[in-house]
Amino acid sequence: MTGFASYNHLPKPEERQNDFGGVFGGPIIKDKTFFFFSYEGLRLRQPSTQESVVPDSPSRQQAPAAMQPYLNAFPVANGTELGAGLAQFNASYSNPSSLNAYSVRVDQVVNSKISLFGRYNYSPSNFSERGPLGPPYTVLSETEPISSSVQTLTLGLTELIKPEISNDLRANYSNQRVSESYAMDNFGGAVPLPGSDLFPSPYTSANGALLLYLAGAGEYGLGKLATDEQRQINVIDNLSVVKGSHQMKFGVDYRWLSPFSSPFQYRQFADFSGVTCPAPPASCSGYALSGTAALAEASAYQSDALLSRNLSLYGQDTWKVTPRLTVTYGLRWDVNPPLKGKNLANDPFTVTGLNDPATIALAPRGTPLYQTTYGNVAPRVGVAYQLGGAANWTSVLRGGVGVFYDLGSGSLGGASSYFPYSANNLFFNATFPLSPLNAAPPAITVNPPVSTIIVADPNLKLPRTYQWNIALEQSVGTSQSLSVTYIGALGRNLLRVTNLFNPNPNFGQVNLTDNTATSDYQALQLKFERRLSRGLQALASYTWSHSIDISSTDAFSNYLGTPSSVANPNTDRGNSDFDIRNAFTAGITYNLPSPQSNKIAHAAVGGWSVDSFIFARTAPPVDVVSGIVFADGIALYPRPDVVPGVPLVLYGAQYPGGKAFNSSAFTAPPSGQQGDFGRNVLRSFGAWQADVAFQRQFQLTEKVGLRFRGEFFNLFNHPNFGPPDNNLTDALFGLSTQTLASSLGSGGANGGFNPLYQIGGPRSIQLALKLVF
Repeated sequence: MTGFASYNHLPKPEERQNDFGGVFGGPIIKDKTFFFFSYEGLRLRQPSTQESVVPDSPSRQQAPAAMQPYLNAFPVANGTELGAGLAQFNASYSNPSSLNAYSVRVDQVVNSKISLFGRYNYSPSNFSERGPLGPPYTVLSETEPISSSVQTLTLGLTELIKPEISNDLRANYSNQRVSESYAMDNFGGAVPLPGSDLFPSPYTSANGALLLYLAGAGEYGLGKLATDEQRQINVIDNLSVVKGSHQMKFGVDYRWLSPFSSPFQYRQFADFSGVTCPAPPASCSGYALSGTAALAEASAYQSDALLSRNLSLYGQDTWKVTPRLTVTYGLRWDVNPPLKGKNLANDPFTVTGLNDPATIALAPRGTPLYQTTYGNVAPRVGVAYQLGGAANWTSVLRGGVGVFYDLGSGSLGGASSYFPYSANNLFFNATFPLSPLNAAPPAITVNPPVSTIIVADPNLKLPRTYQWNIALEQSVGTSQSLSVTYIGALGRNLLRVTNLFNPNPNFGQVNLTDNTATSDYQALQLKFERRLSRGLQALASYTWSHSIDISSTDAFSNYLGTPSSVANPNTDRGNSDFDIRNAFTAGITYNLPSPQSNKIAHAAVGGWSVDSFIFARTAPPVDVVSGIVFADGIALYPRPDVVPGVPLVLYGAQYPGGKAFNSSAFTAPPSGQQGDFGRNVLRSFGAWQADVAFQRQFQLTEKVGLRFRGEFFNLFNHPNFGPPDNNLTDALFGLSTQTLASSLGSGGANGGFNPLYQIGGPRSIQLALKLVF
């Protein structure tokens, strides 16, 4: 049985509250039953420093009285005036988080041939992130509290049918529930909006939300975001048969997923083109000082429950042809029907007439989003051959090739936020706050006109990749090995989203998922590994890789896919969003020598060990875009045109990270067109970080020990920067405004990890004591 308590020390102790983590648990063994219970807890505050843009003080005073509370909800400027009614705001803060994890496991040996086990896990957590949308939308007086709970129950049965035949059966039920909301406070001198009187009756901030976007300054929200729940049942059965030199496996994998979404019942959104009118003012409508929003929206939403099912059958044989040659080959068959509702009332709609936007019409409810394909058979083969060599100088050559299918759902699950689960009224150049008539929620209907609908190509195929690799592994002595591996992959029929805008009077926007994306990847990997010997263990790897694709995401909200009405999809072909050419990692563990001849010296300095981790990589790409366009039948983030002879990047100590993109090198393209600047041409910042941990075991008595551990993350406090702002229309275009850790994650709010668990943050120190008894 073990007990554990830790104290976490971060750079600003005055900002920490209740920083305590722990784990305890213990086994209970009785006859043929094994019972184990454990608990882990963690309370942390992650510090961060960030720069944002806010309305300046004169603009707040000059705004109409009804608009002033909305401008005063931004922090008060404390930096350079930027013009156009904007100024800089810089601040430091910390994001609190907590995590608890409970686990119970029971193992039962029924007899010599049958054993059972069951495991239940419950993990509730809470996290609050300030400025959750990130640049260029960051508003630091806004927070996004997130509460999450994960429950899993797994049952297993293992049966030895015969000495050469065994069967493993696993069944799992998982439930994950996440609740998110928007909140505002007085951070940086902001005056938070009241939670009441912002919504029409009977809505409040408990079931409604207000979102306000001010171009150049960002976007904030107040009220409920959503409560989402994912329920999953997974059953896996694997039959293993050993016969002669063959080890065969046959199995089935069935997954049933039912996501449930309960968003805000009412939402109000206002979009302002800026704070002050342009000079000379063609029109002041749409600017905050005019008291009118360029675009305002009042929406109503309802809950939904969807259903996804996946079935896979597989067979595999590992054949030891000779003592040196082993061949593994097999087949996998995947059947993935399209997403549907749990019942007809929850079924998403699709459309007909996609070949001609003018003829697009709603299909009858219950029409599948696309036709299920049944020919998804994926063969795979791998070979391992031991070359000749001495006992301590053995070479092994490995290679493999295979086909792999992915799910066809992509971002179609996002349909729950749009038609037929919502309705909205749009107002252009509308007085804000909205009048009671304009603010009233629209009625949700299943009839046209349709504001936004998410659909798929009715002939959609499952995305597939062809993968291959060849590797040479060489042992160096008894404890070390070197390996060289080449990896290649071709992605075909990959999912990609294009956006049709106002294709006909019955549809405002149609987000279409199809198979028009491809990808190509190749990599060379070098790896050195040393198993623990003489107190030293090490693992180091270097990777050179290049990834090219037409689209790195199937998320419809990014509007990055170029519709075929504008240009061939190949115009988007370029470096993948995640393309990093060079990456190096190394981990080393060393048990320091303990003097044995002197008992006093052994007691003082013996038992120490050091762990270290080093990470370094070159810069990922950044896609420069020129605002969002809803025109000429498309919705698009267009790339700009390049100004000849002007440097694309500026260098100097005045820029965060030492460089910035040059806005003078780009101009906006003609409306509705792509510019001549390629996708993902420019690069962000490289990164490196060194982490070190020291630990020592103190043996207090024969049965009681105390382990001390100190961990230093980013030991040298090397600053790593997030990518520069990529939108040419933003005031901070080309500048990095946050650390790498903050840019990589958002605490789960938008699919990212908590920045605490990412590389690229400031130096932090964690001290821990573990009592073993």
